Amino acid sequence: MVLSADLLWRRLGKPLVFAVALLPLVLLALRAAGHGAPLGANPVATLTDALGQWALRLLLATLALTPLRILTGSPRWLLYRRMLGLYAFFYLLLHVTMYVGVDQRFDWPRLLEDVAKRLWITLGFAAFVLLVPLAATSTGRAQRWLGARWRRLHTLVYPAAVLGCWHFYWQVKRDVREPLAYALVLALLLGVRAWRAWRRRAPAPAPAASRA
Repeated sequence: MVLSADLLWRRLGKPLVFAVALLPLVLLALRAAGHGAPLGANPVATLTDALGQWALRLLLATLALTPLRILTGSPRWLLYRRMLGLYAFFYLLLHVTMYVGVDQRFDWPRLLEDVAKRLWITLGFAAFVLLVPLAATSTGRAQRWLGARWRRLHTLVYPAAVLGCWHFYWQVKRDVREPLAYALVLALLLGVRAWRAWRRRAPAPAPAASRA
C-alpha cells in the first residue's frame, strides 16, 4: 500500500515534532544527572535560563507556522501549531517552576519583591500570565465553546512573545546579540501577518475600462 504524501505528513510529522520538541528537556535532564556538558557554577540558574530560552524558541516556532502557510500555500504547517504552542508553555512553566520553587524556594515575600523591583522579572511574569488562558483553552472543545472569542483570545500570544523577547533582552544585560536575534525573528513573523492583513484590507483594483 502506497501512502500519499499528505498521509505521511500527518502520520509521521506529529510524532517527529513531538520528539524534537521534547529533546531539549531530555538533554537538560542528562546534563543535570552528570552526563554531557557541565551546568557550571550555578546549575539552577543554568537550567532555569535554558528552559526559558527553549520556551521562547518554541513560541517563535509556533508563530512561524502561519507565515510558512502563507508563503508556501500549504495548510499542513498548521497541524503542529497546537502541539508546539503547548510545548512552549510547558517549557515556560518549567522555567517559572525552577525560579519559584528551586531558586527562590517559594519565598513569596521575596518573590513579590523581585516581581515589583526587577522589571525584567515583571515582564517575564506578565508573558506567563498572558499565556495561561491560551494553554487552558487549547482544546477543540474550548475552541467550539468560545467560538469567535477563541481567536481574539489567542491573539494574546503576540504581546506575550514581545514581552518574552523583552524579558530576555533585559535579563542578559551585556551580550544582547541572542535576544536581539529573537526579536528580529519575531518582527519578521509579525511583519508577514501585518502584510497579509494589509493585503486583505486593500481595495480591489478597479476594472480596466473596456475599449471601444
